[in-house]
Parts: sequence; C-alpha cells; structure tokens
Amino acid sequence: MTVVVKLGSSLVTDGGGRVRRGLLAARAADLAAIVRAGESACVVSSGAIALGTPLLGLARRPRALPQLQAASAAGQVRLQLAWETALRAEGLRTAQVLLSGSDLAERASYVNVRNALEALLRLGVIPVINENDATATDEITFGDNDALAAQVAVLLGARLLVLLTEVDGVYTAHPAEPGAEPLASGDAVADAAIGTGSALGRGGMESKVAAAQLAAGAGIPTVIASGRGHGVVAAIAAGEARGTHFAPAGEAPSAFRLWLRHAKPTAGRLVVDDGARAALIGGGGSLLAVGVVRCEGSFAAGDAVELVALDGAVLGKGIAGVGADELRDRPRGVEAVHRDRLVLY
Repeated sequence: MTVVVKLGSSLVTDGGGRVRRGLLAARAADLAAIVRAGESACVVSSGAIALGTPLLGLARRPRALPQLQAASAAGQVRLQLAWETALRAEGLRTAQVLLSGSDLAERASYVNVRNALEALLRLGVIPVINENDATATDEITFGDNDALAAQVAVLLGARLLVLLTEVDGVYTAHPAEPGAEPLASGDAVADAAIGTGSALGRGGMESKVAAAQLAAGAGIPTVIASGRGHGVVAAIAAGEARGTHFAPAGEAPSAFRLWLRHAKPTAGRLVVDDGARAALIGGGGSLLAVGVVRCEGSFAAGDAVELVALDGAVLGKGIAGVGADELRDRPRGVEAVHRDRLVLY
C-alpha cells in the first residue's frame, strides 16, 4: 500500500529562495519509517517557482506565464536535488516525475503514468512529483498541487493521503483569531478557515479541503496536518490522530470511473429529459440521443460530458458516443453515452 505526502512551497522553502533542509530531513525520516514498515511512499512537492524566482533576479513570485515557466525550470533542479539529498541520507532512492494536466486527461496516458509510478514504487524508489510548470500552455495549475496530490492518490489507489501545511489542520476560523479551534473531523468542515495561498504558492486551506474531499470521496482517507516537527507523517501513517481527518466514502468506484470523474476534463453538458433521468438512475441504462433535450458546448465523440437533469441537478459524467452536432438532432437508436462509460454522482 502507498502513502502519498504533499508539501507546499511555504514548508519546503523559507521565503528567501532557500530550502528548509531541516524540515525536508525530518520528512525524509518519516518516509524511511513508512518504507521500513513495509509500505511504499510518494511525495508531491511544490517549491520550484519559489526556489527559481531569486535565481532569476526577481524580487517576488512573477505573474506572467513565461516568467513563471522560467522560474519553475530554474528552481526544479534545486528542488529535486534537495529531496534527493534528504532521502539519500535515509538510505532511500528517489526519482523526479513531472506531470501536466494532459497526462491525466486521456485514459491511455493516465494508465501509462500509473504504470510508471507503480514500477518505481515496486523498486523501492520514492517518486517526487511536481507539476510540469515549465511547459504549461494555458495556466500553471492542476488548480494547485493539493489537487495534483489528490489526483495522484486516486491514480495509485493510495492507502492514505497526507496534506501538510503550516497549521495543525482545519480550524473553525482563521487560526490567528481568538477562539479558533482545530477540527478533528472533516465532517465538521463547512466554510471553516478557508483562505487563499501564500506569497510563495497558490494553495490555501480551501484547496486542501477540496483535495481532501476529492480523495475521501474516492475512498482514500486523508489528513490535513502540520508539516513541522519530527515524526508527524510516520505517526499519521501509523494511525495516530493528528490534524483534521477526512474519512473515506464507502466502496470506491472502478479505476475507470475514478479517472472519468476526477481526471477527465469536461467538454460540454447534456441536459436530459425525465425519462432519460429515470433510465440512468433507476434502470442502469445508457443515455440515448432521443433523451437529450439540449447540448451545451462543442464536443466530439470521446470527450467527457456532464449529464444534467431538467431541474439543474447534476446526475453524472460520461464519455460522449457521438459529437454535439449529431446529438442536437436527437437521432433515434443512437447512444449518446453508453452505460459502461459513465459515472453517476
């Protein structure tokens, strides 16, 4: 079984373009303890842009995409070297894996990424994963590395996802406010302690909560906890109560449906009539083109589409069997989405 651990820029770096080597050493010791206990471990680490920014003579994190890409390219070398040094001191081997959104969007490349990561884990290697920011084409984002960590956990069918932060978990209000209390259970999290990212990175508590809910919904227990101190991840992996725990949902869907729901981007929407809704939810049937009231967006066969009822309720997501232009004619006898290629919410 695999434990996925995510660290943000503000943990990995000190704000001045330097690596927090003591913190990485402590987390490397945690990973070594997990490996000695017979499990595998995977790291999702931010920090490339924060480390690369001063190398380029910039005073603060850039906003323009080309400068972000340049900072990432410069800083990623230092980031991987820092992890390699920390893990080697614990007798562990490591590998760098850079992912982009397109790597997970298509089923074939998604499976290929999973196979590569699983091969590394079987060989006892700790993959250190980051987004491939240097070649991003639209935005430098999966959303943020919290979302990437949740995606990696789902992809690997991880036993546990640990999202490390500067504070001890999710609080009822901003931790600096009087009376703010930590929440032990993710069930108690509503709009508590939601904040934006730091000056070093994009993620904040809001993104961590969203990532935790995504992973937990896929059947993976998730903990948001402090990334400071000794033994924190090893303790969480051993079952000790730390931070805010998000309990897994019931039986997880198949690997294909997990990919479809969480990794395949949506290209359009199909609004379906009440008969089609009943066939999908009650009868486990396919969605026929005749049951599609309206197509939204421009999509082709093989793209993912959201399925929506007349009252606006989102029913699920599926792989379109035909394109939007053909579906708008509502041809009889044509499957808009086959039942084996959809997931209901």
